Amino acid sequence: MTTVVAQGTFDVLHPGHVHYLSDAASMGDRLHVIVARSENVTHKPEPILSGNQRRAMVDALAVVDEAHLGHPEDIFVPIERIDPDVIVLGYDQHHDEAGLKRALRDRGIDCVIRRASPRDPDSDELCSTGRIIDRIVERRC
Repeated sequence: MTTVVAQGTFDVLHPGHVHYLSDAASMGDRLHVIVARSENVTHKPEPILSGNQRRAMVDALAVVDEAHLGHPEDIFVPIERIDPDVIVLGYDQHHDEAGLKRALRDRGIDCVIRRASPRDPDSDELCSTGRIIDRIVERRC
């Protein structure tokens, strides 16, 4: 059995998230998703939704076997516990793959790192939480 891990913030789910997780699920037999805790999201604005709510929404997706809330101090703790065969990064996630490979090796985690494919959105489709929030503000405020 091939165990796959995907991870992200997943604030305001959109078709890009569903594509990423569906693509990740196709790379193995079981898909675990690690949802970042709000305090660990430092590369973009703080999530709108709580970590527990974002985890529950991801867990409700049919392609996800189990969703986990990330560790508050050490992002590798859930990865060590899950012991994946494959870690799938989103096609546009800002990870340093070489640094990630080194960190996994240093912790004795032997797995492959792959990238999900991009999604070609329909012309009116928003595949960015930031753009969705911008549109809400524009139309509702």
